[in-house]
Formats: sequence, structure tokens, C-alpha cells
Amino acid sequence: MSIWIIFKIIGSLALLIYGMKVMSEALQKMAGSQLRHILGAMTTNRFTGLLTGMFVTASVQSSTATTVMTVSFVNAGLLTLAQAISVIMGANIGTTFTAWIMTLGFSFNMANLVFPAFFIALLLIYSKRHRYIGDFLFGVAFMFFAISTLGATGKEMDLSHNQAVIDFFASFDKDSYLTIFSFLGLGTILTFCMQSSAALMAITMVLCSSGVLPIYMGIALVLGENIGTTITSNIAAMGANTQARRAAFAHLTFNVFGVIWVLCGFYPFIDMVCGFVGVNPHADHIDAARLSVVLAAFHTTFNVCNTAVLIWFIPQMERFVCYVIKPSNRKDEDDFRLRYIGGTSIMKTPELSVLEAQKEIQSFAERIQRMFGMVRELLGVKDEAKFNKLYTRIEKYESISDNMEIEIANYLNNVSDAHLSDDTKAKIRAMLREISEIESIGDSCYNVARTLSRKLKGKEDFTEKQYEHLHQMLELTDDALTQMNVMLTGRRDSLDVNRSFNVENEINNYRNQLRSQNINDINDHKYTYAIGTMYMDIVSECEKLGDYVVNVVEARMGTRQHTA
Repeated sequence: MSIWIIFKIIGSLALLIYGMKVMSEALQKMAGSQLRHILGAMTTNRFTGLLTGMFVTASVQSSTATTVMTVSFVNAGLLTLAQAISVIMGANIGTTFTAWIMTLGFSFNMANLVFPAFFIALLLIYSKRHRYIGDFLFGVAFMFFAISTLGATGKEMDLSHNQAVIDFFASFDKDSYLTIFSFLGLGTILTFCMQSSAALMAITMVLCSSGVLPIYMGIALVLGENIGTTITSNIAAMGANTQARRAAFAHLTFNVFGVIWVLCGFYPFIDMVCGFVGVNPHADHIDAARLSVVLAAFHTTFNVCNTAVLIWFIPQMERFVCYVIKPSNRKDEDDFRLRYIGGTSIMKTPELSVLEAQKEIQSFAERIQRMFGMVRELLGVKDEAKFNKLYTRIEKYESISDNMEIEIANYLNNVSDAHLSDDTKAKIRAMLREISEIESIGDSCYNVARTLSRKLKGKEDFTEKQYEHLHQMLELTDDALTQMNVMLTGRRDSLDVNRSFNVENEINNYRNQLRSQNINDINDHKYTYAIGTMYMDIVSECEKLGDYVVNVVEARMGTRQHTA
């Protein structure tokens, strides 16, 4: 076998993987947030979840994209574990569409059609308005070109007359379960290494179509692909929460269970599938072109039958994965950790990573409001030991705030390095602004705590009236933070931004009122200038905090930059 033929095979596989990646990403860009909304909304029961998984996977031509997205939705709390299992079942059926596309490429010479497709795709890409359609067409053309090249290379290798290859495969007893298990393991390992079941499916079709690989061994490789492809979602879930890891493990459990029951009746099941497409697996001469159809038919029949059996046992599957994967010990909420995103791992579908980052920002904002609650509590603490303990906790939260800003920003910057739609790029810019303003809120909370610490170390205290005014100002500020969190968790079209502006106006007006009154009270010798300064420092910090809140809200809603 010529070295150039080997390079053609490797290059064709690389082109196939790249074409599918381009096609999948283009479809995700065209769908945008609608894809997320479909997956989030159409999972009211196990059957709608199943159909949703099928639809999304067949659309984006990537079960990896669907399963990783599903795991991230569970991680973000948008899907329950039971809903995720039904979506993953649907994804397993949807991904069989890829095998039929390959069969089409092996059965017909598509090479002459792909070159006009390349030309049209290039024109669409440079038109900008339709560039995502161009990207999609480019990916489809690459995929069919790769399949056609693989088919032609398979014929060029003329494996049916290569005695060494024939003898190698003939050395395996196709009627032995030991052989089936060997090829099953080989398919699992190769899929795990290549991170693409489509590439191994293409190789299997080439070998079967050339007549050197018996159909039973080829189907054993396909079974191995079904297990190997689950590795991706499990890797994606490693840094996620317990529910997300359970969803990924359910994907593995689903496929392993299917492989086990198929192996129990392996040969009768294969003979049945071959009967569907009019092929006799025991014949001496089998039409090589129909063997790729057998592989695609088996892939579909296997996943449909497996889903038909297991869809009724989703509650039992849920209990099983919950039993295997125990919840991790709850850490102290004061520890720094990201809940929804990994510091180093980026999802395979960057368009969808924005969702996880948005959930992390919501968690960041909720943590900051808890920090502000500690500051409110600190105002009424007189005991020095208790004050110092609470103050130290606020200091820790301020440090956590700095770290969260950096980690989320790094994650968003890594996501933005990928090819994203303009809408997603705008969202990332807004989210970077959000985390900067939220971190500033943390700084303001810490500044108030420092002022209270200076006051405690001095000999003077606020008057009863000053305490009353400060509590009222802190109450208004807390209302602003509450409204900010509402804005971060809701959908834009259902939110009223004017509520946040109204609260900020109340804070500004109250600050102005207290500033004038403070000057009069100092002149009337109701308290000293020093205590009056600390009093107004807290009031002014609350007013600045209100400005930061409005800036977060404006970034979330995509409105103009706020100026105090």
C-alpha cells in the first residue's frame, strides 16, 4: 500500500471531521439562542424530550453538541436529570442520520456536485448577510468531498485483492463472540482516541464496502463507537456539579445497556437487520455497495430499539445513576469556587457556553448581595469580637469577588476566541461589563465595612438618628440589588428596567437630602465633623453602589452606558 494512499485516508478523515464541525457550528450560529430555548422549553415530558433531542441532533449533525449542551443545561439547573436522560436518548437516534448521509456519499459519486457547492458557499460567506448559510454549505461540501475521496481511495487500495489484508481479517472467526468482543473494544478505543464516531463509521464503511471486513465485525465496531462517543460528555461533565455528572453517566449507561442486550442476541439481531435491507449475511458474495446501507440500518435500528425499551425506565435509570454518583460533600459557601463553568475547560460548542457564563454571573451577583447583607448586619454589631469575625468574613468575600471576576473574564475571553455570531459577541461584551460592575459593588461593600471598622476603633458613635438614616439607605440599596438579581435571572422581553432606575433615583434623592442635613447637624453641634464624615462616606458609598447596579442592569438590557 502506497504511503500516499495512507495520507489520502488520513486527510479525508480530517476533512470529514472538519466539515462536520463547520456545518454544526454554522447551524448553531444561525439558530442562536433559539436552539437553547428549544432545548429548554420542549422537554415537558419524556416523549417531547426525546423528540427534542432527535430534532436538535439531526439539525446540528452532532450528538456531541447536543449531549454536552444537555449536560451544561443540567449543570445550570435548566433541565432536570430525567429530562436530560430523555434528550440524550433522542440524541442517540438523531445521530444515526449522519450514517445515512455517509451511505449516500458511498452509494453515489458526489464529487462533481461539491465543487459548485464550494463556489456558492464562498460567495455567500463574502456576502456577510448570508455568511452562516455559506459556512453551512461549505461544511456540507467538505463532508461529501471527504466521503467521496474515502470511497475512491478504498477502491484504489483494492483491498479485495490484497491477500495480506484478507488473511488478517480471515484469521478472526466471525462466528466467535471473542472476535465480536475484540472489535467492540477496538471500536470503543478508536472512537475515544479520535473523538469522532463519524470518522470511525466512515472507516468501517470503507472496509466493509471493499469486501475485506465481514459485516458482523463491522457492526461490532459500530457498537464500540456507541460506547466511545459517550466519553466526550463525561469529560465535559468532570468539572461540573453532581447532577451534570449524573446526566453524562446516564448517557454511558444507556449505550452500555443497549450493547449488552444486543450482544445477547447478536447474530439473530444482525440477520434481522440484514433482512430489512435485502442482504443475506451468510452469502458467499454480497453486493459491497449495500454493506454501508446495512451499517446505517443497524445503527438506526439499534438506537431506536434501545430507546423504545429504556424510555419507560427513565425513573429507574435516574435512581441508578444517583446511586452510583453520590453528591459531593457540601463545601462552605465562603469558599471560592465557580459553580457552572470550568476554569480551563471550554464546551465543544462555544455558542452555547454563553449560557453557563450567564448562570455564573447570576451566582456572582447573588453572592455579592449576601456580602451586602453582612454589611447591613455589621452596622448593628457593637461587640468587638463578633464585629471582627463578621468583618473578616466580608474581607474574604471581597477577595472571592476579585477572583470570580478574573475567572469569569478569562472564560469569556477563551470563548470569544472561537468563531461566534455577532449576537453572541455582543452578549460577551455585555457580560464582561456586568462582571466588572458587580466586582465594583463588592468593593463598595468592603469600603462601607472599612468605614464601620474605623468608627468602632474610634471613641465616637453614630447618633440614633444617623443609625435610622443609614438603615433606611441600606434598605434602599438592598432593594436595588434585589431588582438587579431579578433582571439577571429573567428574559429581556419580560423585564421592566424602569424599576431599577426608580430605585436609583430614590437613592440619589435620599443621599442629597442626608448631605444637606449632615451639614446642618454638624453646624448645630449634634455630632462632630469626624463622625459626620464617616456617616457621609457610607451614604456616598451606597449611592455609588446604586450606580454600579444600574450599570449592570443596562449591560444586561443592552442599553446606553449609565452616568451618575
